Amino acid sequence: IRKDADSSERVLMDMRWGLVPSWFKQDNPSKLQFNTSNCRSDTMLSKSSYKGALLKGKRCVVLADGFYEWQQQSGGKQPYFIYFPQIKDAMDKEREGDEEWKGWRLLTMAGIFDCWKPPGEGEMLYTYTIITVDASKDMSFIHHRQVRPGKGVAGWRGMKMPAILDGDEAIGKWLDFAEVPTQEAVKLIQPTENIVFHPVSTFVNNIRNNTPECVAPIELGAKKDVKATPSNKVMLGWLKSSQVGSPQKKEKDLPKWTSQFIHTSLPKKTSADVLQQWLGKQGQPAAKKHKA
Repeated sequence: IRKDADSSERVLMDMRWGLVPSWFKQDNPSKLQFNTSNCRSDTMLSKSSYKGALLKGKRCVVLADGFYEWQQQSGGKQPYFIYFPQIKDAMDKEREGDEEWKGWRLLTMAGIFDCWKPPGEGEMLYTYTIITVDASKDMSFIHHRQVRPGKGVAGWRGMKMPAILDGDEAIGKWLDFAEVPTQEAVKLIQPTENIVFHPVSTFVNNIRNNTPECVAPIELGAKKDVKATPSNKVMLGWLKSSQVGSPQKKEKDLPKWTSQFIHTSLPKKTSADVLQQWLGKQGQPAAKKHKA
């Protein structure tokens, strides 16, 4: 972000999803003729949209609760929510003065960012893309078939997933653009098996829906009831905590499906630095991989 920045310094900031290359000459980023939301790992050092930024060390980590994938079934597409395994005491009380975040562990996805400024006067726009890799073996459960590529592309193309950086060491190396050169950093871009997933309601299929129901676990084949498993309990505790402090999402306004889980105690907020909280070390996972 700054030319004189210390490479060990971490900055948490908003960026727009969909990388706009610094060399783009139009006056409006929406005029970019191609989609740059995702960047395939096998072409990131050859495509001009990403190569320049990557070689300049413009590497970032994208934080997210998780991501979705859809499984093709006879009755339509079944969505799945995919995320990191969660520690057993997630959402339990934190020790007084404990500066390590104990709640939901966010996915840490490898990304590339760039800084674009419109011709003439205008504010700098920071944008990013998420690097994708071939899906891990566990993800093949959702996409059990390969997808034939478009016209003019030889061979077959399998499913992709975000390149996930698992742990502080991987995150540190990816972000440290001065100490870790590009050719060394790209070795971190590999599929990970350290993920879990569960089916969610097709409620998430509508882009206008943005409520906790989008990530709530469901039992396949059940019309209304949701099975209360240890993983689901952790999930609901996290969902409930997201409502705290929001005037528009009070506890009494939570959807009815929340009553089908056992609530866990809410975490105690600390004054620790936000970035260090989210990227803190985690304990042993509580969730097991869900199979259909």
